[in-house]
Amino acid sequence: MGFFIGILTFVLVVDCLALILLVLIQLPKKEAGAGLAFGGAATDALFGAGSGNVLTKVTKYAAGIFFVLALLLSVLQSNFHSRSIKAFKEAIEKTGPAPSAAVTPPAASAPAAAAVAGSNAATVTPPAESATMPAAPVKPAAAAGTNK
Repeated sequence: MGFFIGILTFVLVVDCLALILLVLIQLPKKEAGAGLAFGGAATDALFGAGSGNVLTKVTKYAAGIFFVLALLLSVLQSNFHSRSIKAFKEAIEKTGPAPSAAVTPPAASAPAAAAVAGSNAATVTPPAESATMPAAPVKPAAAAGTNK
C-alpha cells in the first residue's frame, strides 16, 4: 500500500508540473479581464460548448486529474496511517504490561566504579550511606578571602 501511495504521489507531482506549464503557456483572451470574471463572458469561456483550443482542453483534464488524485491520496494516506496505528496498539496489548523489576539499592562501590576519569559525571551517594558518614566541616566564605 505504501508503494502505491508513493507512485500516486509521483503522478500527482508530475501532473502539477504539467498543469503549471499548461497555464503559463496559454495566451490571454482579450475579453477575459478581471472585470468580466464575474460576468457572462467568463462563464461562456469556462463552460462553453466545445469552445477553446487544445491547450484549454488539456488544462481542464489535467486539473480534473489533479483534484481526483489529491482526494484519492488523502483517503489512502488516512487509511494507511490509521491501520498502522491500530496494528501498533494491538502489538502492545498482545505483549502485556512490562514486568516490574524490584528496585535494589546500588552497592557501596557502584558510584565509585561508575565514575570515569575525565567525565563530568557526578557521583552521588545514596541517602542510607550519607546518614552514617560524618559531615565535613564547612568554612565560612567570608573568612577565606579576608587575609590582608
